[in-house]
Amino acid sequence: MSRVRREPSSNKKIYVLVAAFTLVIILIFGAAKGKYQLPLSEKVTMTMLAPFQGIMNSVSNGIRQGTTAIWEIATVYQQNKMLKSEVAQLREIQLNTTEITAENDRLRHILDYKQSALQFDLVAAKVIARDPSNWTSTIVINRGADDGITKDMAVVTPEGLVGNVISVVKNSARVQLILDRRSSVGGLVQRPESRVAGIIAGDNNNKMMVRMVNIPRDADIVEGDQIVTSGFGGIYPKGISLGEVVNIANDDGGLLKYAVLKPSVDFQRLEEVSVIVKSREAPPTPITQPPVGSTDDKTAVNKNTGGSK
Repeated sequence: MSRVRREPSSNKKIYVLVAAFTLVIILIFGAAKGKYQLPLSEKVTMTMLAPFQGIMNSVSNGIRQGTTAIWEIATVYQQNKMLKSEVAQLREIQLNTTEITAENDRLRHILDYKQSALQFDLVAAKVIARDPSNWTSTIVINRGADDGITKDMAVVTPEGLVGNVISVVKNSARVQLILDRRSSVGGLVQRPESRVAGIIAGDNNNKMMVRMVNIPRDADIVEGDQIVTSGFGGIYPKGISLGEVVNIANDDGGLLKYAVLKPSVDFQRLEEVSVIVKSREAPPTPITQPPVGSTDDKTAVNKNTGGSK
């Protein structure tokens, strides 16, 4: 019996709630369309809808805030991407500017040398290749026969002697460095009271150094002496810097000694060079010996050595 009584009561509550909800919906749509203008109905509607409006406002605000946050994240991402691209471009510009500035400084240095070395006609060239298997032997420059380059021309930098041209093609040339142990350059101690001569060649023990060999054991040469080209041989003009003496040792035979030189040119940083295509400097007078038994022996010797009778 209790179950029969409870079921109609529950059904009534459901019907009332459905009717009330339907009425509220009708009033909402009616008020929106302007069909109902009853102040009391509006108050009732506002009262009944207040909890729902609060929930909807919270949901709406959450959606709006979420959308705003997503938009801001997307905007920040795009801005960050643009900024990274701009930073990369600025770094590339900075690197290019630094490289151009360094190259301009080197070329200005070469130009200053060209203007000061008026005894030479120079052709500037860039180093475009080095032999990876023999780094200290040869380089290739971007000047060749079309630029007036020929075999055996001396190659220099403002700091000193680089080497000489050993082969030429139309637009490039190969240069043998003084670091090559097969090279042979006449050298001279620049110090006035010495003027000791010798041969400069690559050092087998240190590929970035050179040696001055064939020096008499009692010759006046000391550490710190500056060595320049002697001018003998017809390839290298006289007076071009070769390097500084850093060590002196005796040969195994005991009659001669050699000097280890630190080259004037930094071959590790060699990027531009100049080729001496013409020299207006007169070559040194070769030392000649008079015929044996000549009556002018003494005069000839004094003339060649600069001595007096």
